[in-house]
Amino acid sequence: MSRFAVALTCVVLALGVSACGGTAARSPATGAGAGAPALPDRVEPLAQAPVPALPATVASADGVQVTVTSADRVIPLTGGLSEIVYTLGLGPKVVAKDITATFEQAAELPVVTRGHEVSAESVLSLRPTLVLAETTSGPAEAIRQIRDAGIPLLVVAPAKSLADVAKRTDAVAAALGVKEAGAQLNQRTADRIAAARTTLPASGKKPRVAFLYLRGTASVYLMGGSDSGAGSLLEAAGALDTGPESGLGKDFTPITSEALAAAAPDAILVMSKGLESVGGVDGLVKIPGVAQTPAGMDRRVVTVDDGVLLNYGPRTDQVLTSLITQLYGKAS
Repeated sequence: MSRFAVALTCVVLALGVSACGGTAARSPATGAGAGAPALPDRVEPLAQAPVPALPATVASADGVQVTVTSADRVIPLTGGLSEIVYTLGLGPKVVAKDITATFEQAAELPVVTRGHEVSAESVLSLRPTLVLAETTSGPAEAIRQIRDAGIPLLVVAPAKSLADVAKRTDAVAAALGVKEAGAQLNQRTADRIAAARTTLPASGKKPRVAFLYLRGTASVYLMGGSDSGAGSLLEAAGALDTGPESGLGKDFTPITSEALAAAAPDAILVMSKGLESVGGVDGLVKIPGVAQTPAGMDRRVVTVDDGVLLNYGPRTDQVLTSLITQLYGKAS
């Protein structure tokens, strides 16, 4: 589960709103009506599928030592963890998914969990040999029920920044008995992130970007703060996250005209489904305070698909490339 999902799961579930991804909306990032193309909703597995070397005993993030004897039937309980398993080349071993696993290769898998709504019965009915969860997966009773049934269950710390990409890959690869493949994937990911950053302008003023979480159908309008998870991405894209810079110390805070005025963003970052939910850019600028910001006046809106924006995983280089292209124009 991405940092975004960690911070907002309780709000979203209480309102009956899904945080899963979809097709990216088109957005005028330059104020001239230029569209932001959707990221390919596919993962790219390593060229050669690895052979798990098991048994393996690994440390779970909740303090439990977990011994894995088989990777034949794997159930990742978040979309981000599913993405890692598939990219390592073990997609054929996955037998179920969380609703946030929106990429194409996982399309036909049964859904057994929606973040904080893990169905232990559904998971156990599929006879998994390994379940991958995050510290926010729950309810706790469901996690205990899976473990009490004797199923190896590894808890992985959620993603917060670019620094977590390699850590999460290493944790999953170790549990699957494919450490070498994990190292290969980490190197590939690091190389691609570095390549994406070479397209940044050589100099110039950093664009001020406000990260907004929107669910218009539920009247949820929030601005990201220091713990939203967007700061590391925006920094890597050469931008300034205006939420923390303007004093928002929490993960998300309800949008107010005063907060937007203090942030004074040059551009607004939103998830594609969120933008769709408020009626596109036309609806976004009707939210109180948005039209009065430099971003609102210029209609500078940057969008990335919900299911990949804050995963901090194997496709983060694609996210960075998209952010850079939308913020600065065609990559140099």
